[in-house]
Amino acid sequence: MEALISAVVSDIVSRAISIMFGKCREQTTTEEDLQRLHQLLMRISAVVEEADGRCVTNRGMVRHISTVKEHMFRGYFLLDAFRCRENKMEDKEVSFAKSKFNPAKRFRLLSSNSQIESTIIGRDSRKELKQVILVLENMVVDMKEFAIFLMSYPRIYRQHYGAYLFLDKCMFGRQMEREQAISFLLHAEPLGNEKIGVLAIVGPPLVGKSTLVEHVCYDDRVRDHFSSILLYMENDLKDDAVTTFRDNCVIKHQNEALDGERSLLVIELLGDVDRVAWKRLLQSAERCMIHGSKIIITSRSEKTISFGTTKALRLNYLSKEAYWYFFRMLVFGSTDPEEHPKLTSIAMEIACEMCGSFMFAYIVATLLKANLSARFWCRVLRHLTEHRRKNRFLLGEYEYPLVDRPRYVWSGVYQKRPASHGEVPKITAVDLLSGTWSAMPQGKFEILSWKSRIPPYYIYTANCQFVRHESGLTLTA
Repeated sequence: MEALISAVVSDIVSRAISIMFGKCREQTTTEEDLQRLHQLLMRISAVVEEADGRCVTNRGMVRHISTVKEHMFRGYFLLDAFRCRENKMEDKEVSFAKSKFNPAKRFRLLSSNSQIESTIIGRDSRKELKQVILVLENMVVDMKEFAIFLMSYPRIYRQHYGAYLFLDKCMFGRQMEREQAISFLLHAEPLGNEKIGVLAIVGPPLVGKSTLVEHVCYDDRVRDHFSSILLYMENDLKDDAVTTFRDNCVIKHQNEALDGERSLLVIELLGDVDRVAWKRLLQSAERCMIHGSKIIITSRSEKTISFGTTKALRLNYLSKEAYWYFFRMLVFGSTDPEEHPKLTSIAMEIACEMCGSFMFAYIVATLLKANLSARFWCRVLRHLTEHRRKNRFLLGEYEYPLVDRPRYVWSGVYQKRPASHGEVPKITAVDLLSGTWSAMPQGKFEILSWKSRIPPYYIYTANCQFVRHESGLTLTA
């Protein structure tokens, strides 16, 4: 009886303490919550960086790491958004004094109707802030056990740099999708099943399908499993292309120790796939490829999903929280954005305008890092906002009006494989935006939009054309 009474009293006391701590948490100020959030993020980001430096193969661990990262991204997004609101200037307007294109023009920074103010710092922002803190606190409690498991995985050889230094040389995110693809490739097909396993990867343009596949093919587990990895070099698959299919394939990797055994075929397509051509190709592959061979096919078309023998991988653009973390690392590097509150508020609005594009994140980050002037960053933001409203941003046509220089129109973005690079254009998109190229050509010419530093090392070019215009918006300081 005494034991029962003791247990009941103990439960009542613990509940009372929990209620008391809960009320104390509710009574904390926003500034105290932000300090607590910053402390939690520092601890979690250290563990995440350690996880990124380990070769984690367990799918459960990979899933847990992805979950931790999602909450970390959300935490940094809220932290920076609240900081921007708390630290915004008394005068919310930055005057473009003595501007040649419009002397009276003013630009509002993080105003009440800005994207960040309306979508992030809303009525329930305090409540959401406390919820994020609570989730991160629970994660930190379990972090010790997670760190012990993490230490059992081998370290990836890499020079000891901060994450911001190798961010543009590694694949950001997609770890879970990468492990799902590798798991499919290493899965042994049952004996007697003569059909070849096919994994379909679908997603919008420039979302990272080729990058994902390339990182999968670079994995030692995959290279040790297949005797050869082949890549189909054409961008479409029509019925008449099946007869010359082998001629259009190149060997990406060959394992001499497994000569003549199972192989992996990678097919990267841009448009729709001819179903008849696919059936003919698959039948031909089943006759000549050894049991256990696999095919990965990537495409923008949803119709490709039906070609797979397993659940397709769908790649979408990063969430706004993850994209902001990616962009802030590119722009600020190891510098704490709190040291530059005005620039941070502008950068957050710029990130909202870029529609989750990796390519434009690199281009704009390069542009911003070269000029740490708030006035210049505002001009970049205004430029992006105007063209997004005209529905031309990332959709095929992009104008570059420069004061004291001609106006140029950038139309289309073309992806080229390393083998077909040829002569790379000397003028870059950054040159065009900033006006740093000394002698811009007249008429039509080609520019280098972006050159990827990670496999498959694609370059992206665009066609430019000179158009006459009386005045324009400058991006030069």
